[in-house]
Formats: sequence, structure tokens, C-alpha cells
Amino acid sequence: MSDVHSDQLLSEVAALPQLPGVYRYFDAAGAVLYVGKARNLKKRVANYFQKNHGGTRIGHMISKIVRMETTVVRSEAEALLLENNLIKTLKPRYNILFRDDKSYPYLKIASHQFPRLAYYRGAVDKKHRYFGPYPSAWAVKESIQLLQKVFRLRTCEDTVYANRTRPCLLYQIKRCSGPCVGYVAPDVYAQDVASAEAFLMGDTQLVLSKLEQRMTAHAEKLEFEQAAELRNQMSAISRVLHQQSIEIASDKDVDILAVKVQGGKACVNLAMVRGGRHLGDRPYFPVHVEDAAQIHHGELDDEEEGGPPAAADPIEVQVLEAFIAQHYIDVPVPATLVLSEQVGRELIEAISLQAGTRVTAVFQPREQRRHWLEMAETNAKLQLARLLAEEGSQQARTRALADALELASDDLDNFRVECFDISHTAGEATQASCVVFEHHAMQNKEYRRYNIEGITPGDDYAAMRQVLHRRYGKLAEAMAAETDALPPGDAESDGSEAPVKIKAARMPDLVLVDGGKGQVSMAREVFSELGLPLSLIVGVEKGEGRKVGLEELVFADGREKVYLGKDSAALMLVAQIRDEAHRFAITGMRAKRAKVRVGGSQLEDIPGIGPKRRARLLQRFGGIRGVAAASVEDIASVEGIASDLAEEIYKALH
Repeated sequence: MSDVHSDQLLSEVAALPQLPGVYRYFDAAGAVLYVGKARNLKKRVANYFQKNHGGTRIGHMISKIVRMETTVVRSEAEALLLENNLIKTLKPRYNILFRDDKSYPYLKIASHQFPRLAYYRGAVDKKHRYFGPYPSAWAVKESIQLLQKVFRLRTCEDTVYANRTRPCLLYQIKRCSGPCVGYVAPDVYAQDVASAEAFLMGDTQLVLSKLEQRMTAHAEKLEFEQAAELRNQMSAISRVLHQQSIEIASDKDVDILAVKVQGGKACVNLAMVRGGRHLGDRPYFPVHVEDAAQIHHGELDDEEEGGPPAAADPIEVQVLEAFIAQHYIDVPVPATLVLSEQVGRELIEAISLQAGTRVTAVFQPREQRRHWLEMAETNAKLQLARLLAEEGSQQARTRALADALELASDDLDNFRVECFDISHTAGEATQASCVVFEHHAMQNKEYRRYNIEGITPGDDYAAMRQVLHRRYGKLAEAMAAETDALPPGDAESDGSEAPVKIKAARMPDLVLVDGGKGQVSMAREVFSELGLPLSLIVGVEKGEGRKVGLEELVFADGREKVYLGKDSAALMLVAQIRDEAHRFAITGMRAKRAKVRVGGSQLEDIPGIGPKRRARLLQRFGGIRGVAAASVEDIASVEGIASDLAEEIYKALH
């Protein structure tokens, strides 16, 4: 294997120290291939280059290595933490990788004289109280509704709260105690907030005890109405505890992790218990599972002189360890982890060190913990089965579309479709959307919206012309420049530079246009001007009566229309992509229209602008456009608007 690597790389391997550390392998393009850790850097890395790994995955990876980087650390725990920080940051090709998900939601009790309950996702501000994390937005909102019923805490925004003159509907249905209009004393509200916080932390008996003491005190003072309110709170809490009796246990905060592997895919199901309440679960699906498993199996970690090679961990253990190491980098780790597989002790010690608190891992749980783990294992199995079924059907639909359009289908995983749609309301707020389908799924990170300007309102053809020029004009120029730069007749040349650039600038395999002959004709004109192949353009024409399932495909290169049939897998995929483009365009158009038409809400977002000042401004200038067109002096002439506030309004609208 060493004959394919440079002398410099091999000399760097020979000079490595016999210390714990982390190593990174890079290919010729500078992409990270693999990140690993070792108790003995010299021994581990040398094994890669001294052994003959043949045509295995590990051999394929090693053949690509042109450069490496290493970092020496003080201990195995440091190596493990650094390894997974780098895996999460660098996203190597041959490591088990859990893709970044949205941050977890929290329940926030916002700091205020009368604190409010709120759903929150993002960076934590120390001046507020946060409870969680929760596995889903639904779990947070359910908890907020529960606290509203029991403790009647407010949920309204501070701007709404400050401008109330009478209680809202939530007060009428006994979901709020009405602090906005002084219906509850600050000290009583503070007691309810404290009880809610204790309830969220699982101290339910303490909450009941304090409520009972308060109820008795009111009864002794003959304040029977207040005593009845507290009695109702206690009854509500008791009902909640009774409804969730299966889920309540001595544990306060626990994460339950179950892993299932099948068909080259894996699922880790994470269930959360917070404050003694089971809040639900959330599945995670890693990538590169098979590659990483093969490489792990091929590593010869014979770091004990004369000892036998270490046995490879089962794939389930590898996946679970990767999840724990990567997941708890960004998420607080609870005191107890209940796990379906026995992971290494050094991993638990490492995350304990990182968290600064002792973390206990339980592998063979009993009683309530066992029930939790069984539920998590069942959900992991179901989620993995769903994923495998969905992936199979998506791949079948991709192949069906490629076959129906007689497109090359030798690389379906990279088959790329871009679809365009135009949306406006009577010519106002015209927007074009472009959505992308690749790797058998919609790629929402690659979606784009284009504001269409300089056309006759309502001219969809001109809008399509503009968006196609903007989308593919520079791409066509780049492709032409790169083709000119290659040696004549040698598109592949000898190196990797030119082919890599051409791939980066490649056109999609299919350009879908939501429309019939007219829109396709416009797209054909644009592609002709840009020198792009007309065979890429396909229009989706509504069928008779615009009924779903009767659509026909219209081609820009002169081919006859194609009717796929209402039960066709190819038509299902076309409809999915077309509908997604329409949805994306509609949501963008509505947001833009709302901003243009009823931007009065922008005024209320400015500190110091309430309903009365907003009404005066809109009445004086005839709407938000008039306010935006006014000068600072004109705005300051409105009753109740000082010069400094007028400047703030002007800045906010420009």
C-alpha cells in the first residue's frame, strides 16, 4: 500500500510519537476522509500504511490519502472528545455521522414582574429560566397548555401585555389569572410561578404540600374563594399525575437510547424524561454506517506489544457510541442514560468530564426504566422500517421518472431536478421559486426565491424568462469557460482540477417548469440564448379540467407530449416536486405581499409604538407605504411622536 503514497507522508507517519492523539486523513481535493483516535498514534496510523487491505472499503480509503494531520492529547478521554468534535465539524466521508438537526426546543419562563411561559429555541439567556430540552415542539406546547390549566400563567408577548385594557379570552376560560389588568397580586402570581417551576423539575409532592398550606391559610381567614382556587389547582395536578401514572418514577432527568441496524441503515431513538415526565422521543438516522463499520473492523489496534488484535465492536455499539459522543457535545447530558447496548466505560467518563457532573449509564434496566427502554426499542424498529420503506419507494420513483423521460439512469443517487414556479396576487409581490430534488429527496437547503422586478404586472412569461436567466446565466458562462480551458478533445485530462470544476458547475439533469407550451417556449428561448441543451426542459401541463392525475409533460426539444398515467410512480414524483415549488413560491409571495400591504405590524415591532400611535401614523399617511415615504420631520409632526421616536420609525422602515 505504501507505494501509492508520497515519501513525505510516509516519513511523517514514521515520525509520529507513541502518545494518545487524534489523526485526520485528507484526499487530493483537501476533503476530510476520516477522523480517528488512538492510544498510540504511531502504532495505529502505521498499521494503515503497512498492511495490505486489498479492495476493501478501508483499502479504498487509504488509497485516497495524500495528507494527514495529527493532534497529541493528554488522555484517551481528551482524544475521544476531540475526535467527535472534529467529526461533527469536518463531516468526514468514512465516519459514522449524525447530521446536525435543529436545536432542541425549551420551555422558557421569561424574566418579568409577571413572568410569561414561552416556547423557545436558540441561545440561552441567563436572565430567564429554561426547562428542557424537549424532544419536539409538540412536547413543549403540551407542557405549556398543562401549566396554563394548573397555574394560569400568562403566555402573551410583552407588547400585547403592556397594551391590554381588559382581560383576553384566556382569562375567560381560566387559562390565565389576568395580571395584565391587575386581577392577581404580584406575590400570588410569584407563588404560582414558583410552583410551576417546581412542577417542571419533578417536585410534585412539594408543590401539592405548599398549595395545601396556602389553601388552609385562606380557609382559616374565611377567604373561601381563594381557597377554592387552590383546591382546584391541586385537583388539576392530581388528575395530571393520575393520567401519567405509568410515566412517573423516582427518576427526574433520564435519556433513553435504543439503536437498531438493518439493511445498511441505522436508527437511534432518543426518549426523554424530564422532571419525572416522559416527554416523547425523537429518531436519528446516521450516514456512512457501512463504510465506517468496515473501517472499524479493519483497524488493527494492536497497541499492546505481542497481544492479539482487539475485536471489533458490534455495529450497534459503534453507532450508539458515535451518537452519544456527537450528540452531547451541544446538548446538556442528564444524570442517567438508559442504553440498549453496553458502550465503553471511557466514553461515559469522557462525557462526564465534559459535562462537569457524574453521568451514570444503565445497560440492563429494571422496572420503569425497562419499560422505557422497551418503548424506545420498539420505536427505533418502527422508524427504521419506515425509513427503509420510504427510501425504497423514493428510489423507485426516481428510476421511473428517468425511464419515462429516457434519461441516463446509471447514477440515480445524483439525479438532480430543479423546478420553477411563479406566484403573485394580481401582479403584486411577484416571486419565482426554485426547488431542488436530489439524492431521492427534496433538498430544502438549496431552495431559492427570486424577487421579480421590471416586468409588466402579471406577465408570468417575462417572470419565467428573468428567473431562468438569473439561475443559469452565470452557470452557462462558467461551463463555457471551463470547457475552453481544457486541452482540445481531452475533457478528462490528466489531473482532477478541471473535471472537479465542471462537476461543480454542472446543470441539473431535468428542469421542470410549472406550465404548458407557453412557459416551455419561454424556457426554450432562454436556453437557446445561453447555449444550454433544450432536452433538459420539461413543462407540466394541466390536464382536462385541471384535474390531478391528468397532467401531461411538454418538451422543449420538439418531442410529443407524454401522459404518464394517474397511477404512475414517475407522475407522483413530478407532482411532488411541482407542488413543493408551488408551496414554496406561495409562502414567499404571501410574506412579501403582507410586508408591502399591511406592514403596519412592522410599526408595532418598534419600541414605543402601540396601537394608538400606529393608528395615528397609518391614518395620517394613508398606510404603511405612506409612512415609509415620509421624512423624519413629517413623522414627528404626528401627535404623540417625538423626534427621536420619529427617527427610529424612519430607520425601521428603510
